Amino acid sequence: MEMPMEQKKATELLERKKGGWRTMPFIIGDDPFQANETFEKVAVVGLRVNMILYLLQEYHFDPATGTIIMFLWNALTNLLPIFCAFLSDSCLGRFRVIAMGTVIHLVGLVVLWLTTIIRHARPQCDTEPCANPTVPQLLILFSSLTLMALGASGIRSCTLAFTADQIYNPENPQNERTMKSFFNWYYLSVAISVTISMAFIVYIQVKAGWVVGFGISMGIVSLSAIMFFLGTSIYVKVKPNKSLLTGFAQVIVAAWKNRHLPLPPKNSDIWYFRNGSNLVQPTNKVRFLNKACIIKNREKDLDYEGRPNEPWSLCTVRQVEELKAIIKVLPIWSTGIILATTVSQQQFFIVQAGTMDRMVFGIDIPATNFALFMMLTLTMWVIVYDRILVPILPNQRILTVKLRMGIGLVISCLATLVATLVEKKRRNQAISEGFIDNPKGVVNMSAMWLVPSYCLFGLAQGFTVIGQIEFFYSQFPKTMSTVAVSLSTLNIGVGNLVGSLIIKVVKDGTRRGGRASWLASNINRGHYDYYYGLLFILNLVNLVCFLVWSRAYGSTQDIKDWDEDVDKILTSEKETNTQ
Repeated sequence: MEMPMEQKKATELLERKKGGWRTMPFIIGDDPFQANETFEKVAVVGLRVNMILYLLQEYHFDPATGTIIMFLWNALTNLLPIFCAFLSDSCLGRFRVIAMGTVIHLVGLVVLWLTTIIRHARPQCDTEPCANPTVPQLLILFSSLTLMALGASGIRSCTLAFTADQIYNPENPQNERTMKSFFNWYYLSVAISVTISMAFIVYIQVKAGWVVGFGISMGIVSLSAIMFFLGTSIYVKVKPNKSLLTGFAQVIVAAWKNRHLPLPPKNSDIWYFRNGSNLVQPTNKVRFLNKACIIKNREKDLDYEGRPNEPWSLCTVRQVEELKAIIKVLPIWSTGIILATTVSQQQFFIVQAGTMDRMVFGIDIPATNFALFMMLTLTMWVIVYDRILVPILPNQRILTVKLRMGIGLVISCLATLVATLVEKKRRNQAISEGFIDNPKGVVNMSAMWLVPSYCLFGLAQGFTVIGQIEFFYSQFPKTMSTVAVSLSTLNIGVGNLVGSLIIKVVKDGTRRGGRASWLASNINRGHYDYYYGLLFILNLVNLVCFLVWSRAYGSTQDIKDWDEDVDKILTSEKETNTQ
């Protein structure tokens, strides 16, 4: 049954009234860790930066253990989004996943705030040595971190794609340029909100105490949640229209069933594709999967409407290419793991800054505030790139996405090398001043020595992380945009797991034979400079891997048209048939 013309026009008019840039003030209050939702960023990033101090001072963990907990928390926060992304694109939709994540995250933050109010929720420290946290105390702490991680994963997996849905307009001739600029300014908003958080919220938490500091974060998060839900009626809500996981499984099973079939010539007419599709034959990459879309016998394989009689034996070219899109980017994706591991070393930088002279222009700067320089550098780079370089290089022929990612990895190598040299100088200074057994002693060396490493890490993120987001988004169809965006957060999650593993191995492996561990609680007895040197070597190997895999990937323009128009037609037909 065809939809009446009047009803079509009314539907189109209704859709045009939704979305657009006017939705930004409402979405601005949502993602806790990675988006342009400034309110939430201001509140939660400060909490994350100071969390290592909270664990050291209130739960009496040593620096290595506290850092491992932070790594695992960040890993959980960044691993879960990929599962939420599939859940969003397959059945629930982006708005519902974000809404549920917002509520769960707020509950977790409330539980964490309660640990600052209820004295017995934390271990006592009436006498030295301080008491270790009990099992119930750890359960409360870890439950709050888990809830925040679960809520954040639902939000951060969908928010970038959800925001892009609001401004995406293929009828606009400037749509492609708008979307490219959107990714840059999206990440710029991250930097601005994090900068505000590190400049003010972190300072307040350190000076006013945990109850006030965490309470302010909770209040801002509550406001951001209210803002998000107020805009419910004007959001564009893209409905999920298929099960990605089922489709991927069907391709794998069909390719295995047809594994004995020879691959036909490139221009063969036995490939199965959807009517009206531009994807009429598969690409030559990951060629084994091409066997999933070979028509063996048209009369037996297809029904009277031209659809597969057995979807687990015959798939469309589009299905095959969607799975290929994920498989192909995995090698390049993996090179972001070491970068994420390296950038996550801020906890050790904070410990270093705590032993150095932090007086800047007569102001005692908290150790956690020096990470502000990383965000300032990132902010400056995004502005320069989007406002100056992009207009000069409109076709992106010189500063390509892959080149930007590679430059970021080179800068990451330089950042770890600088960190190694600075820590070596700080340790030698501490020993010469007699602080070998006094890890709390402040050496006669300015904490501004840490700024170059922070700035280089910020620049590395500006090149690589933003480049990765744009790269993943461009290589997948729009129906998989949530999955594409979540790959960048998955990088961070795996990077934190790798980081915790490296710390554990280094901590245990270097203290054998009665020697002090490289990552000893006494930073002056340890050798944090050796640890940074190890990270430099890992980043160097990672850079070589990127160069090899980037060359092997080849062109990023294999598929320019993912049949988005066909998707819209089929979705419209489904909605019409259900009326």
